[in-house]
Amino acid sequence: MPDLSSVHRMMAYTAWADDVMLRNAQRLPDDDLMAPRDALFGSIAGTFDHILVVAEIFQAHLEGRDHGHHARHRSRALPFSEVARRLRGMNDHYVGLARRWTEAELAEVIDFPFVGGGEGAMTREDILLHLANHATYHRGFVSTLLYPYRVKGAASDLTVFLRDVWPAVSRAAQGTEA
Repeated sequence: MPDLSSVHRMMAYTAWADDVMLRNAQRLPDDDLMAPRDALFGSIAGTFDHILVVAEIFQAHLEGRDHGHHARHRSRALPFSEVARRLRGMNDHYVGLARRWTEAELAEVIDFPFVGGGEGAMTREDILLHLANHATYHRGFVSTLLYPYRVKGAASDLTVFLRDVWPAVSRAAQGTEA
């Protein structure tokens, strides 16, 4: 098994932070989660669904198959409960890849077509880091959309993860006890 990498740490952070924000959002009724907002992806659920769609697109690129998406968002966002379930599962998938892939596998270049047109090429490592950065960016949007509701939720900052979560994740991944 490869040594722990920065990519593994960032994918573990992404999974944890997405879960924190999903739990924060779940404090609202479904109507509020799906309600149209003056936001890029139309709603709180739509913003999380966009994160999921991009993760699905890159999963297909990494697996060398078609993803079936014609845009970086669905024409209609999935129900929030389904988005939450699928996003958590997708994050678990990516954490597993980041933990399992060797340095050589992380350095492999993946060629793919961009949804908006044009050709892309990124290493597996760059794809995973893009997904971590992309999710962080959109969790910021979710925070802004949640703010008017005065949702008192947990923080999803990297510093909190590194202090409170990563030490145990790291020990478990290395098969050591505290």
